[in-house]
Amino acid sequence: MVSMGNAALEAMIAAATVDAYGDDEQLTGLSTMIEEYLAVPFPTTVLGVGVTVQKIDLTADSIVALCARGRHRQRVDLLDLPLPIPVPEGAAWIDAYRHWAGR
Repeated sequence: MVSMGNAALEAMIAAATVDAYGDDEQLTGLSTMIEEYLAVPFPTTVLGVGVTVQKIDLTADSIVALCARGRHRQRVDLLDLPLPIPVPEGAAWIDAYRHWAGR
């Protein structure tokens, strides 16, 4: 994965939150961009177990990945989700969200 610089991440955040007022609207803007650009499903490993990220969802205070393994489903906060190598297309939006959340 090519690491993006802070300026590029800030530009992505600005594009996602251009009309947003407050953290709730900014979170919604970032969620919208992640849902639009992140290629799902994709495989990853959570706590040593292989799972498939099936979709991205917005909760009241975070963005989560719906992970599945067989019949089991678990929501994992995107801030905690390990990404596979190579990363899925659009994963730069997860980096932008993580950068925004780290403020």
